[in-house]
Amino acid sequence: SLSVLREVARVFPGVVVKSGLMVGLGESEKEVVEVFRDLVSVGVSIVSVGQYLRPRKGLLDVVEYVRPEQFKRYEVLGREAGLKVVVSGPFVRSSYRAYEAYMHCVSRDSKKRV
Repeated sequence: SLSVLREVARVFPGVVVKSGLMVGLGESEKEVVEVFRDLVSVGVSIVSVGQYLRPRKGLLDVVEYVRPEQFKRYEVLGREAGLKVVVSGPFVRSSYRAYEAYMHCVSRDSKKRV
């Protein structure tokens, strides 16, 4: 995934690159921060962080329901890692507030475009 994101950022240098992840599968905070840093290193500006919810039986079980305070902490840690926007919460999904996140990026960096 990182190589795809890196290539998008390289081929389209003016495009805002976004990614997302689900938490609650047994990851540590340190692992999430490593992912944030990896995403920054390949040119990602926006990340969404949401709670994994098992969509149906037979798929991975939820290991942990992440507390709201931890989602707030992920926002801070993501920005500290160099992300411009981190949208984080239990019900956040990939496109959650995508327009607002994009506008925040382009208003801070006029070189960014669709």
